[in-house]
Amino acid sequence: MNRRDLSDDDTGPIRRVTDAPSDRSPGTSRSPRPEGARRPRPPAQRPRQAEPGRRRAAEPKPEQAGHGHAHGHGPAAPASRRVRLLLMWLLIPLAVATVAGMVLLYPWGKDPAKSAFPQGVPVNATVTGTITGPCLAEGQVQVGEPPPDAKPCLTSELTMTDGPGTGKSLKLTLPIEPSTPRFAAGDKVVLSYNGGDVANPASFQIVDFQRGTPLLLLAGLFALAVIVLGRWQGLAALIALGLSFLVLALFVLPSILAGESPLLVAIAGAGAIMFVALYLTHGLSARTSVAVLGTLVSLVLIGVLSAIFSAAASLTGLDDSTSQLIGSLGHGIDARGLLLAGVVIGALGVLDDVTVTQTSAVWELRRANPSLGWRELYGAGLRIGRDHVGSAVNTLVMAYAGAALPVLLYTSLSGVGLGSILGAENIAQEIVRTLAGSVGIVAAVPVTTVLAALIASREPQESL
Repeated sequence: MNRRDLSDDDTGPIRRVTDAPSDRSPGTSRSPRPEGARRPRPPAQRPRQAEPGRRRAAEPKPEQAGHGHAHGHGPAAPASRRVRLLLMWLLIPLAVATVAGMVLLYPWGKDPAKSAFPQGVPVNATVTGTITGPCLAEGQVQVGEPPPDAKPCLTSELTMTDGPGTGKSLKLTLPIEPSTPRFAAGDKVVLSYNGGDVANPASFQIVDFQRGTPLLLLAGLFALAVIVLGRWQGLAALIALGLSFLVLALFVLPSILAGESPLLVAIAGAGAIMFVALYLTHGLSARTSVAVLGTLVSLVLIGVLSAIFSAAASLTGLDDSTSQLIGSLGHGIDARGLLLAGVVIGALGVLDDVTVTQTSAVWELRRANPSLGWRELYGAGLRIGRDHVGSAVNTLVMAYAGAALPVLLYTSLSGVGLGSILGAENIAQEIVRTLAGSVGIVAAVPVTTVLAALIASREPQESL
């Protein structure tokens, strides 16, 4: 009796390539060989004339031989000519539109945006000692006991390690508040220098801790882990990540600060990041091109849904950070568009993961059983996608919830009902981000799967 490795109503059997060829014909059973009888020669040593009209069983390809699982997720084989032409007709106009959008939206010839308020020059320093006591100005002396409600201050002695006052010492006093960082001797800090007299402590202000070394170590550990596991593909992923940051820093941020539409800038920037990251990481192949198409369609859906429901919910986008940005710019900015831009860019990373996984799954199903049609491939791929989409949506929700955790905690202290909390501007923004992004991720599964099934089913067997 034939044993089927995997079967269902939609996909039919998925054949497994084994190491050793079977010496039995279908429907026969193995019987014990009489003692002393000669072992028959393997079928490979018996040339046999193929019967007319009988379909010859597919032989394993050279790269399949010797593996119980025929294919991994290595580089995809070159696509057939008709598939390449179809994908070119679909993708070239989108790539041209992305480049044209970046050229039109970039602030050519405009001076870089500057803050309307002086930010000061960053100067590094080291804390050499701290004293807790009354809040006194330079030269003042405390007489008697301080008032009961008086707040203490922390006086820090510092030595500047760079800038115009390198090697000089100064004392800075800060009131001790719940939101004030706690500095101790040996801490490396960053000062803000307003350009005044270096000998005057009023020319400096403690801004933050120095974090360069720990962040560089963590980045190095991350890069090492990616390269050790991914090898050359991991190195390509790191290069793609660096190029993505360049697109954000050199195109998205300057264009938005120059007054261009944040949503249009985000769509053009996300398109550029997607093309660069996917093709550089996964190679120039039909499989990657299908993932690009699925990602683009899902990004458009996320942008449309975000625009519709942010307008319906009367979201202004004017949270604390946006209000501070507008104050620093000295002119208005499309705050709602900035909210939508954040939704599009934030969902891009999860979408890449979903679309690449779906296309790879469909291609592997077709390789395992080349007789599957596009409907069967779609049904099998969709079942794989259902398992993936739950974890992907949960990832997006938890990412937004983690970023908005201080806002959630602050809003919950108000003592109002749950409905009022969820309807607050800051919380409603996160809800729109999460749900619009999640709808796009859910839609990416059937959209990418049907595109992959249609393309993969048209691939000749020798191109798989």
